[in-house]
Amino acid sequence: MTSLLIRGRVLSFRREPESVDDLESCLHEEDGAVLVRDGKIVAVGDFAVVRTQAGGVVEIADHRPHLILPGFIDAHVHFPQMQVIASYGAELLDWLNDYTFPEESKFADAQHGRRVARLFLDEAVRQGTTTVAAYCSVHKASAEAFFEESHARNMLNIAGKVMMDRNAPEALRDTPQTGYDDTKALIAEWHGRGRQLYAITPRFAITSTPEQMEMAGALTAEHPDCHVQTHLSENHAEIRWAEELYPQAKDYTDIYARYGLLGGNSLFGHCIHLSEREADAMSESGSVAVFCPTSNLFLGSGLFDYHRYRRRGKPLRVASATDVGGGTNYSMLRTMDEAYKVVALQGEKLNPLQSFWQLTRGNAEALSIADRAGTLEPGTDADIVVLDASATPAMKVRMETVTTLAQELFLLQTLGDDRAVREVYVAGKAAKGALLHP
Repeated sequence: MTSLLIRGRVLSFRREPESVDDLESCLHEEDGAVLVRDGKIVAVGDFAVVRTQAGGVVEIADHRPHLILPGFIDAHVHFPQMQVIASYGAELLDWLNDYTFPEESKFADAQHGRRVARLFLDEAVRQGTTTVAAYCSVHKASAEAFFEESHARNMLNIAGKVMMDRNAPEALRDTPQTGYDDTKALIAEWHGRGRQLYAITPRFAITSTPEQMEMAGALTAEHPDCHVQTHLSENHAEIRWAEELYPQAKDYTDIYARYGLLGGNSLFGHCIHLSEREADAMSESGSVAVFCPTSNLFLGSGLFDYHRYRRRGKPLRVASATDVGGGTNYSMLRTMDEAYKVVALQGEKLNPLQSFWQLTRGNAEALSIADRAGTLEPGTDADIVVLDASATPAMKVRMETVTTLAQELFLLQTLGDDRAVREVYVAGKAAKGALLHP
């Protein structure tokens, strides 16, 4: 049996770093290697030691002097919005009506969905992202297209058909029953097939009637191993409207709680303006707040208080995400650069070790997939990214003065983009090079 030995400067996090110099939080080998067999990581550590463990015939992919990390994880994306990104001049609700809904209407055409799914996952891989939590359109065919493309690439992805039965154009509305039936069928077809995972996806409370929210809650109870994903507390006008539509609820978060949608597999996009009561409810249920810095800035929605949420007496579980197409870049490196600025505007800092923990192990823990992705630990899936901190002339000249790992990571986070991603391995197979040289 042929094994693959990926050689380079290995970096993987054991736990969340406590400070910028907390190297005990990670595995770091200057001449390291990851041994891959049948899509799984078999061993990781010093190259000479791992080479001996590999035994006889072994193919070596030598990426020195570059960094080898787990593939990046993006916890909130909208794959139908590839042709919405970079749309000018609107806040959330107008942006949905003027740009997003017309674009998503095109996904009634299954061929269009297949084309965009292919292009979207190409772009994810180009950026070093090996797992996404994706919203599809309201059309069952859009989710089928996404899962078919993801399965063909053997990627670990989470996705779901949007459920949406009001406050949207007729072409983008389902019904409580059809939303339930389509979701049920998609779960049966795709959840757990290969590396695919399903997310029950009511878009947000504004676009679902109480009857549909009841159906979403029923699905969640029937399929507790599925994820739930929706939006919460992104924009002040959105919050007011949601609370008007559900006057019996204590607040926006309580709407979801009343239908059983909070929980350890529940991902809530944005969560910028949570009250203390709402933050407590999120914490107590184990729900995840997803930090989307580029879209929050682009749409003028507000500043996510990353450190307050995580340091409070009842800390929140937090993930990070691009939120394409409200988000303005597919790159998780660019996303964490903007996250740093959002945190800095609130008088604090997000250190580079923590940034790279967040977009690998941190996001994997938030998505409850750390036993499969987000680390380089033996037994996990071999989703790996190779990063070059000298990828551009500007990066190369800055690297001349870099003396620590933290400085190098911060350089990658601040100046890096898809050009810094030298290779990507999906379940142990080179994927970015295949895009460049099919």
